Amino acid sequence: MIRILMTLLSITAIAATTARAEGERPGQFDYYVMALSWSPNWCALEGDARNSPQCAPQKDHGWVLHGLWPQKERGWPSYCRANTRAPSRAMTGAMADIMGTGGLAWHQWKKHGTCSGLDAADYYALSREAYARVNRPEVLRKLGKTIALPARVIEDAFLEANPDFDADQITVTCKSNHIQEVRICLTRDLKPRRCGVDALHDCTAKKAVLNPIR
Repeated sequence: MIRILMTLLSITAIAATTARAEGERPGQFDYYVMALSWSPNWCALEGDARNSPQCAPQKDHGWVLHGLWPQKERGWPSYCRANTRAPSRAMTGAMADIMGTGGLAWHQWKKHGTCSGLDAADYYALSREAYARVNRPEVLRKLGKTIALPARVIEDAFLEANPDFDADQITVTCKSNHIQEVRICLTRDLKPRRCGVDALHDCTAKKAVLNPIR
């Protein structure tokens, strides 16, 4: 019994190591995951409590770019040992229009951008291009009140707005029974591609909350 337990613990440790690595060499990944966060839900769950400027009514944010993440077929790198210069405050602040805050842009560079093999300016430019290539369903900007709906409805809305996408190239996540993110898998040159098993975590909630834009 003890031997079996030790074996299981070893397997768990190996799985945890392969799922996410830190301090790897930049540029060693297979594709990107672009994560789009529904800002009104993030503000309701976290942002308002932090007094985040992203949640100010005049900002009118809907889907914001959470990040563009280098991904492997199994696992993903993070906090890579990049030799490029860190982005300036002006550079991160310039990303606030699509990312909500410059602070998020800085964090995404530090955790994910350093693994891209790009310098900060090129990583942000690629992130902006990826964001621009995806049509965000306009109907969601017309919500007048908080609703509850199957998470699959959000995926279907993105598939309808982006006919080149297939269902295995997009996934919807939830947090605290709220729609959290839409994650889209892209090749290194930003073409839609199938998500790896680590990236597919479809929310199965039948009544997931979606707050309206303020």
